[in-house]
Amino acid sequence: MGRVESLNGRVLAFVDLFVESMLIDDVVRELKALDKVLQVYEVTGEFDVVTLIGADNIEDLRDILKNRILKIRGIKSTVSSIVLKIDKAEPLNPE
Repeated sequence: MGRVESLNGRVLAFVDLFVESMLIDDVVRELKALDKVLQVYEVTGEFDVVTLIGADNIEDLRDILKNRILKIRGIKSTVSSIVLKIDKAEPLNPE
């Protein structure tokens, strides 16, 4: 199995969230407070919120999902995609 691309030694994963609509603001606020959550987006389409997570390793990612993200009130379920390779990544302008 090949090496997983990382950012500063971390495993990257996109975590797509299904959120109870009345609690999106609360969920976003709690996600933004988590140090392993690198980016948070409210989106249209199938999911309500998309996050980019930076974990130390796969076990750390599991812990973040199980013990931090899935315990946030209002999150119904998640779909995770681990980044295998970064082909292009433009720096985002800070707000």
